[in-house]
Amino acid sequence: MRLNVDHLSRTIDTLEQAMLALERHQHEPESVTFDLYRNAAIKSFELSLETAGKLLRKALKPFEASPRTVDAWVFNDVLRYAGKHGVLQTVEIERWFTYRANRNSTAHDYGKGFANETLKLLPTYIVDVRHLAQQIQRIFDATA
Repeated sequence: MRLNVDHLSRTIDTLEQAMLALERHQHEPESVTFDLYRNAAIKSFELSLETAGKLLRKALKPFEASPRTVDAWVFNDVLRYAGKHGVLQTVEIERWFTYRANRNSTAHDYGKGFANETLKLLPTYIVDVRHLAQQIQRIFDATA
């Protein structure tokens, strides 16, 4: 399997830069600049989560007899199977469930309060998604 996690790594880097910019503007939460970086962080979170899910799905296909089976799984099933195959630990899977539930909510609620709740998840998410990227790359390298 000739895949890599470069795009995912780029989305993580973008998210991290948006979070750093938010920190620099935390004293002006009512400014357009703060909104700009908050929105960039949330969109980067959404994009990286979707990208991670697609890559994880591809990484799990070699573990299953039928790759089409993997295609039929919903995101939470993908996470469960990642745990079954040692890609993620149970505590990580629980956090990923939280990230996914939050992402599902961002699609329907764009309020300031909800956005700020999402921001609270992002420092841990960045650590988790970087770890997942390493795990996925390891699987891709092993199957190449």
